[in-house]
Amino acid sequence: MYKQAIVVRKDVRMGKGKLAAQVAHASVGAVLSAPESVVQPWSSEGAMKVVLKVAGEKEIRTIAKAAKAEGLPCFLVKDAGRTQLKSGTVTALGIGPAKDSEVNKVTGKLKLL
Repeated sequence: MYKQAIVVRKDVRMGKGKLAAQVAHASVGAVLSAPESVVQPWSSEGAMKVVLKVAGEKEIRTIAKAAKAEGLPCFLVKDAGRTQLKSGTVTALGIGPAKDSEVNKVTGKLKLL
């Protein structure tokens, strides 16, 4: 079974629409960095996603580093600064798609958003 995890910072104040856009950026960015050999089975299984939360930037960067160390496809979202946030603000992280157990190695202790 395959899944994708999206990790969002809770200390960044964003409107609901902005949050949804950041989650979408994280998901698409991670998928584009994943090998087709993983994207295809993940997609055919229903493209499972979970959205998780972290307290702040330090934690999200630590998780991104752990995901890269595990060889997982990942994408760290840095806002362009056109609306609510300063340019370069880290908002979200997409991890996977990858095997469920591999994603859980780096996100298993996080809580749902």
